[in-house]
Amino acid sequence: MVYMDKEKLEREVDLLHNQVCYALSDPKRVLILYLLAEGGRFVNEIAEQLDMPQPTVSRHLRVLRERNLVQVERQGTAVRYSLADERIIQVLDLMRGILVDRVAADADILNQGV
Repeated sequence: MVYMDKEKLEREVDLLHNQVCYALSDPKRVLILYLLAEGGRFVNEIAEQLDMPQPTVSRHLRVLRERNLVQVERQGTAVRYSLADERIIQVLDLMRGILVDRVAADADILNQGV
């Protein structure tokens, strides 16, 4: 496999970490992204559906918005949130798949010793 030059890779990885990884570091933000994958929502809808306080949802949405993972659409005084790029769900699904496979492999190893 051929990789890009080291300096460019380091810059991109730093940017990835600062932008995307930080935004995904809180499980509540990941849940918000999955909810928004079903369609755009207002803050109060997200809060209700995830059983979270509205100020907490607003804080998480601010982080996701600042990192360009969600976009906003003003509707009068209300703001509707949606995914900025559907591919983030593909990435999350891929990571979840890796986790499930790893947990299953670890369980198999533990069960072999029984």
